[in-house]
Amino acid sequence: MTTPHYIGAVLVLLLITGLGVYAGSRVKSSGDFTVGGRRAGAGIVAGSIIGTFVGGASTIGTAQLAFNYGFSAWWFTLGGGIGCLILALCYAKPLHDSGVMTLPQMLSREYGRKASTATVILTSLGSFLSIVAQLLASVALITSISGISGPLATLLTVTLMIAYVLFGGVWGAGIVGMAKTALLFAALGISGILAFYWQGGLSGFTAALPADRFFSLVARGAAVDLGAGLSIILGVLASQSYIQAILSARTVRLAKSGALISAALIPLVGTGGIFVGLYMRLHAPDISSAAALPLFVLQHLPPLFGGVVLATLLITVVGTAAGIALGLSAMFCNDIYLVYWNKNPGDKKLLLVSRLALAGTLLAAALFSTGNLGSLILTWSFLALGLRGVVPFGALTTAIAVPGRIPGSYAFASMLVGPAFVMAGKPLIGAVIDPLFFGLAASLLVLLAGYLKQSASARQDAEVRRSPKGD
Repeated sequence: MTTPHYIGAVLVLLLITGLGVYAGSRVKSSGDFTVGGRRAGAGIVAGSIIGTFVGGASTIGTAQLAFNYGFSAWWFTLGGGIGCLILALCYAKPLHDSGVMTLPQMLSREYGRKASTATVILTSLGSFLSIVAQLLASVALITSISGISGPLATLLTVTLMIAYVLFGGVWGAGIVGMAKTALLFAALGISGILAFYWQGGLSGFTAALPADRFFSLVARGAAVDLGAGLSIILGVLASQSYIQAILSARTVRLAKSGALISAALIPLVGTGGIFVGLYMRLHAPDISSAAALPLFVLQHLPPLFGGVVLATLLITVVGTAAGIALGLSAMFCNDIYLVYWNKNPGDKKLLLVSRLALAGTLLAAALFSTGNLGSLILTWSFLALGLRGVVPFGALTTAIAVPGRIPGSYAFASMLVGPAFVMAGKPLIGAVIDPLFFGLAASLLVLLAGYLKQSASARQDAEVRRSPKGD
């Protein structure tokens, strides 16, 4: 990096930090921090969703996978767009109308405290691993493009995460997310357009690369790529971070609009990264695939703008981790602290606990990532997806679609069976088909069994009531 690179990067980081502090001025209560006082417009909702979703996998990871497999890399952001579309059409209204603050609260209302506590514990573990993975990606990005050491890069990353969301909560995630989205589309949009133009358009790519590998959505195998798409969809539909954005909206219409905006924009982010990855495959085939996007920025963009782009990539990773940590903080305060520790803490104390939980989560992730854990996190990254998606998805869906028809014990069992099948299936079939399919199927079968049992009991009760007295 040259001096203009650093100038561009510092300008972006100052902008993001300033917006985070400004968002904090809008927080007067714990409700403001967690769900924005339910005063958010469509832009804040979309900013929160996009700001949390679009991270290292959607940018650097998409370019990396495109370098190796082309358009198969689109499943990261395409799955996110599909998930947001389903969220808007099927889940936004019942979630917003429920009046809850968190996903576990809704499950507790339908299935009891045991189910909600299981959701908090299991999804929190998966979310924590996702935060650590994002932090590792951020540190790798910083150290690969600068002379900053690993510990200093970790400190810088955590400081940015705290500035991103600690003071403003969901307002911080939304306001900074809107700025991040604008910067991201400028960065990846211009980069993708330049790569597309320099290669001579789509015909230039298709003439130089084999179609079956680089221009197929299932280049890695249908089961693997469709499984990746499914895991992203489930992650959007059943993660506290995205549900929290829906709950923050002023009205159902604004909640739906924010989710629909996200559904339209998220897939577009991936296309820019794909064309950059393909371009670097042709012009720098010997580089590490993970370096495709950062090296394109350093080598092919004007230095000042390149610094802006690199800082934007850093903020995408930071924002995703901060948004996930915000969801963890909300669940801890509303579903653990208020339920088991202090039922009437007062609003100021609850706001303080929310911020401490958020800061503690980020600091713990920083400590957890300082060792040699890269391979561990990559090897067990499926665990984060399995826990965040499989655990609550079926129970949440049945709570909305067939309320009162599933016994709480069956909902609780489904939350344990799903991730167990995902974890057991990885070493057995993980190379052939995504075990997420089996975990989801097992979870849904348990819920179906509960539905059938409840329906049979209801029919028996109805027959008893209809039968003449004395029979």
